[in-house]
Order: sequence, then structure tokens, then C-alpha cells
Amino acid sequence: MSDEFRSAVEELAAEYNRQAVHLREAYGKLTTLSAVGKSDDGMVTVTVGPRGQVRDIVLNPRVYRKLSPSELSQSIMKQISVATSEVAERTKELMGPFVPEGLPYEDIFGDGAGLEAFLPQPVEFPPDGPAGPGERG
Repeated sequence: MSDEFRSAVEELAAEYNRQAVHLREAYGKLTTLSAVGKSDDGMVTVTVGPRGQVRDIVLNPRVYRKLSPSELSQSIMKQISVATSEVAERTKELMGPFVPEGLPYEDIFGDGAGLEAFLPQPVEFPPDGPAGPGERG
């Protein structure tokens, strides 16, 4: 292996290691994210976790006298939405630098996102199979 090639490989490995450290740090922060949505009147407070899962709902005892059941439901849903949006924005801030150029962030972390965004497309060979060395396909 030439010195120039070895140097290039070592530089790539060092960059990979730096990025891996930054990604682990970001992932650590990502797993601890939470956000709180609190209604303007203070009657409803909702806490959501890193993936938007509801962790806590706190209702002011007076809420039952002040809001109808449908209003209470709407208020809870609104605060879940507020808190979930905040977690999503903070997730984007943390993970945005790691998203490959040209790949929309929403494809990875948006609604309906899945592992497919990270996976390469399958390689398709002709029906006879791949051509071997010296063969024409």
C-alpha cells in the first residue's frame, strides 16, 4: 500500500471516528429529550418524551368545573401537539447535521419515515444472473 493511499485511508478513518463520536453524543441527547405543553389557563399540562410519547398529563383540579369533557379533550390534544412539535424541532436540530446532503430530513424523521430511507436500493441482475469475468451479459 503506497504511503499516499495509506494516508488517505487513515484520514478517512479518523473522520469516520470523529463523526461516530458526534453521532453517539447526539443520540444520547436525543434519548433524553422531552417537552412540556401547558395551556394558557394553566389547566392542562402535558409532557412528552423523545418520540412524542405522552409521559405525563397533569390536570388542575378546577379543570372539571371550568371545561366541558369535549373542551378538556381538545385542550389535552392541543398540548400534546405543542409538546410533540417542540420535541420534533429539537430532534431536527440534533440530527440535522448527520442527514446526508440531498436526503430530505422528513424522509428520515418525518411522518411515515422508516428504515427504507437509509437502505440502498437492491441491485437487480439480468434473469440469467450476473455476468462473470470475461463474460458478456
